[in-house]
Amino acid sequence: MSDPTTLTRRPPPSVHLVVPDGIHDPARPSGGNVYDRELAAALRELGSEVDEVAVAGTWPRPTAGSDGALVRALAGVPDGATVLVDGLIGLGCPHALEDEQQRLRLWLLVHLPLTLDPLSVDGGAAPSTRADERRALLACRGVLATSDWTRRWLLASHALDPGRVHVAQPGVAPAGLVTGTEHGGHLLTVGAVAPAKGHDVLLAALTAIADLPWSARIAGPLDRAPSFVSRLRADAEDARLALRVRFDGPLAPAEMAAAYGAADLLVLPTRLESYGMVVTEALARGVPVVASHVGGIPESLGTTRDGRVPGVLVPTEDPTALSATLRRWLTDAPWRDQLRAAARRRRDELAAWSVTAGLVKGALFGDDDPGARRHRPLGEPPREVSA
Repeated sequence: MSDPTTLTRRPPPSVHLVVPDGIHDPARPSGGNVYDRELAAALRELGSEVDEVAVAGTWPRPTAGSDGALVRALAGVPDGATVLVDGLIGLGCPHALEDEQQRLRLWLLVHLPLTLDPLSVDGGAAPSTRADERRALLACRGVLATSDWTRRWLLASHALDPGRVHVAQPGVAPAGLVTGTEHGGHLLTVGAVAPAKGHDVLLAALTAIADLPWSARIAGPLDRAPSFVSRLRADAEDARLALRVRFDGPLAPAEMAAAYGAADLLVLPTRLESYGMVVTEALARGVPVVASHVGGIPESLGTTRDGRVPGVLVPTEDPTALSATLRRWLTDAPWRDQLRAAARRRRDELAAWSVTAGLVKGALFGDDDPGARRHRPLGEPPREVSA
């Protein structure tokens, strides 16, 4: 006699995750790649079947060949399947999504809106870029944003139905606690070296505190804006900082972990950031953060449950404010200890990737999963701490 429980047992949820080719390549680090990899792994741990569909192309600036690759990838997905398309691919190829919107359960995963991506626009988004983005968003039954800030931007910019736009903030992997040095002078910046990341602001701030003992490591790809990198190197030479500012290039995971382990402070002078996963990666080790007050950075920095801020938010594109904050960090030991204590407390309160996967699973398949929940309003942003 057959087991009656097998008659009502549902198959595990299945999702086809469409991602850029090369997300597992350590030479191409990015927050989006980390998110996609960790999400796939965490969904599998929650019992979902994940088919990772890698699509080669010139993302986020698709050529005709890139468009064709996405069309073929979607055509290979079975009828009625749930498909989550990375926005780096999907936002620039609306026709590919429109052609499949009746056959597939399409969702978009938006790390950063296409109209804000410095790699997809030059000098501001063209009307066609914004129109493509809107068409892509409307072609899908739902949207997953990786931050509350991104969700608010999408709603304000494209007048989307709020019920269709959900949030699944990045999780963070557990990491060992970093004790830091007594003097606090080991500074770390993580991200592709490009104008949008504000490395020129960082260098100007470091020049203003050249009288203090510190060293700075800059970890991230150097091939995104070669002329910008060359100018930074020349400026460092002119300021006699070439031996104190180290351009590491992209680091393999073990090397990146070692860089975090040697850091006293993460410095993120970015001009644009939809969330800032490097912030939580630093906090996961108890490393405080000095970052621009822009985009989703206040969200990733957060506060401890007792209201402390594990770092400092400074105005964007303000090397004077950044240098003043760094000077205080290097010279005010009690204040430095306060920030370290707050970072260690925040470390204990960060969410794991399983929480992210639960949110994604809940959005895609309903709230059957106990770990899933729909969009929650963003609370009060962390207050800005003056230097």
